[in-house]
Amino acid sequence: MAAAGGTAVQDHVALAEIELCGELIIAASAAEDRLSMECIDEVLRVERRERDG
Repeated sequence: MAAAGGTAVQDHVALAEIELCGELIIAASAAEDRLSMECIDEVLRVERRERDG
């Protein structure tokens, strides 16, 4: 999408979300079964933290 004057407008957060969705789609299409939560976290580069009791 171009703004007035021909300057391109980019939403960096939206672009990052699209990239992560693409990575999930690639991982899901390569998997033989459903992706586990651990696999999804790995693809999305999420670290799980243990909750204190």
